[in-house]
Amino acid sequence: MSLAARLPTEEQALDLLASRPLVVLTGAGLSTDSGIPDYRGPGAPARAPMTYQEFVATPEAQQRYWARSHLGWQRMGRAEPNAGHHALADLDPGMLITQNVDGLHEAAGSRRLVALHGRVAEVVCLTCRTTSSRDALERELDALNPGWLERHGWVESRPDGDVDLDDTHDFVVPRCPCGGPLKPDVVFFGENVPPDRVARCYAAVEALGSSGAMLVAGSSLTVMSGLRFVKRAAQGGTPVVIVNRGATRGDELASYKLEVGCSEFLTELCTRVSCS
Repeated sequence: MSLAARLPTEEQALDLLASRPLVVLTGAGLSTDSGIPDYRGPGAPARAPMTYQEFVATPEAQQRYWARSHLGWQRMGRAEPNAGHHALADLDPGMLITQNVDGLHEAAGSRRLVALHGRVAEVVCLTCRTTSSRDALERELDALNPGWLERHGWVESRPDGDVDLDDTHDFVVPRCPCGGPLKPDVVFFGENVPPDRVARCYAAVEALGSSGAMLVAGSSLTVMSGLRFVKRAAQGGTPVVIVNRGATRGDELASYKLEVGCSEFLTELCTRVSCS
C-alpha cells in the first residue's frame, strides 16, 4: 500500500513507534503468514486446547496429546519466519515478548526475547525436569508408530502445534529414561508462566515510561498472560498501539487500534527506522 493510501491513524501510529523506545508483544496473528493458524482471528473455528490438568490426569490424555502433536509438528516444525518476524528482528526492540511457542522469532534472529509460554521445540520430563530436543523425540515417535503420518497426514492443524484427531488409542508414547511422562516445554492452559519471565517483562514495560511505546502485534489479548503487560504500560503513561484483525481486550487502553496486517505494518515500521 502506498503511503498516500494509508489511513491517518496508521500514519500517526507509525510515526509514534518509529521515534520511541519499544516493547513489542506478539501473538498468534503474527504467525498466520507462516501458515500457522490462530485461535481467535476472524473466521477461526472454536477450539478447546488440552489443559495442563487434563494432560497430567491420565496416560490416555498424554497419548492423545502426543498422537495429535506428532502430526502437527510436521507442519509447525517446518514453518519459516515471515516478513513480520524478520522486520521485528531488524527493529530489535528493547524487549520482544511473544505468546507464541513456534520459535519463529528465534529463527528470524530476534535477540532480546522472552518466549512467555516456552517453545514447542523443547520437551521436559514432568518427573526429573530434564529437558531435551523435540527433534529427538520426533524420531523416536516415528520409529514407534510406523505409518502414522501417512495414515493421518491430512488432518487439520491447530495453532499450538497439534491437530484435530479422535482415534489415538494405538499410538505409542515413549517416556523419559527415568520413567516419567514427557510434555512439551510450553505453558499449557491452566499452568502459570514462570515468575522470572513475568518479572523481566514487567521491568521492560515499566522502564518505557511516557517516553517509550508498546506495540501489540497479532494478539487478541484474551488471556491475562499478555493483557497484564498492556495494562501495566497504560498505567505508566506509555502509549499503546495494537495491530490486530478483530477486537482485543486491550482496545480501550490503546492510543491506536489498527485493523491491518502485521507483516505489512511491521515492514513499514522497519523502513521508517531505517532497519538494515
